[in-house]
Amino acid sequence: MSSIFNSDNKETTRTGIYVVLTAAASVPVFFGIDTYLNTIGAAHDEALATAGTLVFFGCIYTGRHLATIWSARQREIPKNVLNGLAITIAICFVWLFIHADFQFETFRGINLLLYWIPFLLIGLCTGALIKLFRMSTQKELEAAKTQAAQRQSELHLLQSQLSPHFLFNTLNNMYGLSITQHEKIPPLILKLSDLLRYSVYEANETYVPLKDELAYIHNYIDFEQLRIGDRLELKTDIESIASNDVRIAPMLLIVFIENAFKHSKNTSAPTVFIEIRLRVWGNSILFYLKNSHNRSATNEQTIEKHSGFGLANVRKRLQLLYPNQHDLAIENEETHYTVNLRLNLR
Repeated sequence: MSSIFNSDNKETTRTGIYVVLTAAASVPVFFGIDTYLNTIGAAHDEALATAGTLVFFGCIYTGRHLATIWSARQREIPKNVLNGLAITIAICFVWLFIHADFQFETFRGINLLLYWIPFLLIGLCTGALIKLFRMSTQKELEAAKTQAAQRQSELHLLQSQLSPHFLFNTLNNMYGLSITQHEKIPPLILKLSDLLRYSVYEANETYVPLKDELAYIHNYIDFEQLRIGDRLELKTDIESIASNDVRIAPMLLIVFIENAFKHSKNTSAPTVFIEIRLRVWGNSILFYLKNSHNRSATNEQTIEKHSGFGLANVRKRLQLLYPNQHDLAIENEETHYTVNLRLNLR
């Protein structure tokens, strides 16, 4: 019952708005018609102006009704229809002023016909144009909302996939350590707990403060340093961010960093080299990463199999969250892997 009353109240409010707008617009329309009738020397100009005003608004509402009927069969309203209505209104206005100077002296009836036809067309086309323009705008807004909802749904799906992906990779690494270096497992579990807490509970927003994301990255680097040990040669140059105003999509950079540690581990070199740099410069976040690896045929297939999901995920998220607002360049050389990423500030 409440929904029925609410719909009745909305309809009453809408009707009241239309009445007020019609009353307000009728005044300038009346004086415009009256001035025109005085110009052409019509008798009883005030009575004709009153009748013309009523007819004009009647035509407007008739045009709105016809437009509603027509648009119900259309999936979308073509722009050329709106342009055609606007051009028709302009031509009719021009004709009325031309007709005011060139009238037939002996054929009064034709003069009235040449006046009333364009006048009625102006009213009908104006009503139809207003209704169709409003409906076109509403349809475009609804389409934009639908597209935004679909993009948001896809984004949430991508974000929901990141935590299991990270967890599976980490557990695989810890399994190997549990056999060969089991003494490292307790501190690694503590670090893993902090990492999962962020990825599950704090990274559900579309954008998060960059300083929180950097804290997560530093925690992950500490985790990997414990796991790899002295074999790791790590260089970091990450700017310290204190403000909450600088924001970034969560779990975006960590995919590249995680892959860097994973790829470097596969090299046969005695050391694992990783370099990470991050700067906020102007209106951009600049991220650079370089790591050593061995691009053998077997190794490349293994990397593709286990890392393809993370990179495909991050590329899709970049397209959704930073459309035309990012630059990503990846170089896969024989002995090293390089990532250059620029993001516009959010």
